[in-house]
Amino acid sequence: MATKIKPTDEFRDHISTVDEQGKRVWVYPRKPKGKLYNYRKYVSYLLLALLFAGPFIKVNGLPLLMFNIIERKFVIFGVLFWPQDFFILVIAFLTLVVFIILFTVVYGRIFCGWVCPQTIFLEMVFRRIEYAIEGDYTKQKALDKMPWNAEKILKKGSKTAIFLLISFVISNLFLAYVIGIDELQKVVTEGPFNHMIGFGSLLAFTGVFYWVFASFREQVCTIVCPYGRLQGVMQDKKTVVVAYDYGRGEPRGKLRKGQERTEGDCIDCNQCVQVCPTGIDIRNGAQQLECINCTACIDACNDIMRMIDKPEGLIRYESEEAIEKGTKWTFFTNRVMGYTAVLAILLTALTTLLLTRDEAEATILRTPGQLYQKTEQGHIKNLYNISVINKTNHDMPLTLKLLDKEGTIKVVGNELVLPAQGIVEAVFFAEIAKQDLTGMNSEIEIGVYNGNELITKTDTKFLGPAN
Repeated sequence: MATKIKPTDEFRDHISTVDEQGKRVWVYPRKPKGKLYNYRKYVSYLLLALLFAGPFIKVNGLPLLMFNIIERKFVIFGVLFWPQDFFILVIAFLTLVVFIILFTVVYGRIFCGWVCPQTIFLEMVFRRIEYAIEGDYTKQKALDKMPWNAEKILKKGSKTAIFLLISFVISNLFLAYVIGIDELQKVVTEGPFNHMIGFGSLLAFTGVFYWVFASFREQVCTIVCPYGRLQGVMQDKKTVVVAYDYGRGEPRGKLRKGQERTEGDCIDCNQCVQVCPTGIDIRNGAQQLECINCTACIDACNDIMRMIDKPEGLIRYESEEAIEKGTKWTFFTNRVMGYTAVLAILLTALTTLLLTRDEAEATILRTPGQLYQKTEQGHIKNLYNISVINKTNHDMPLTLKLLDKEGTIKVVGNELVLPAQGIVEAVFFAEIAKQDLTGMNSEIEIGVYNGNELITKTDTKFLGPAN
């Protein structure tokens, strides 16, 4: 598609933010405006509100979301997951990957432009502050070129201070999702010297976030982000993307007053290029690596079309196939339906696992090196070690019972009390009548009860004499 627009393809040889010498080209995007930009603001502010409220929302006493990699403890929508639930997390991750692929196949990189935290923070927070302090793109260029004086020191200094402050707030938010809001409050209130690791993490995250949003910026999308790098693999000509209608717009030509226009609707005003946050020309083709489908070029082009009394939509959401054929895009394709079927299967499996998931998980093993014992009544006793993990946020007094055989279980020492989000380990004897055993290694099933409620059960071996 791009070859019909531009005689040379130099834009394919390097990304838009790197020149021929391999040096960084700083992007000065013009301040966007328009209907779609306003919609993006509403979506962004809603998502930011949810993001900042997330650590404070608790379900059943647990955070809404927490990803404590250090303690290998994860909370998703108030449900606690331990390493023993890794297979559920794997299925959840596969479901998410299939959903992203399906979404990208159909709608391109709309996630990048509308939902991605990197885009939201950069475009709706940091750049808006930059516009407020330094002005629009022409004033920013002039400010960077001018020698250091009182105006430049004041503007650059105030922007840096505000950026650092926001980065510090974001680092606190990030850490709250890792260790939980309660632990973060301890780091803040008890002072840095009592929590050197936590405070050091805050400072490190602050530096990283400041560097990303003040300097690295759009390079995250074009160089680092794997989703951006793989978009070309997941998209095809039926994918809906932000696209330039070259059939209507070409050949380009400047608008001249009083002359009959024989060219296409594109007047080559370059407004779509000036407003692009990644520095590309959307007219070079829809599926460019740098394009995050932010719709800024759509708003800019529609504004120009209204000024020259032309129909809007020269740049719009459309599939490459529809523009090529002059038709409307179709949603149902074999590829989309195939991904949808796989996604439905994964969602069903994930939902089933979550609904049937036990509140606790027990591991019972015979104590190594111990043989069976005979009682005076002729019964057989085995010694076991038990470890129980609590996947809830409340304590559980535990009792153990044999489920498939007659017999008794006696815990050595104190009663079993499983702490909230904790682990309890103990030793117990299982005693079974000899006639109820089937051989030297009998299979037995032991249930773990919280009061009268069976919370989990597990199988183990029971050693006895040969018949």
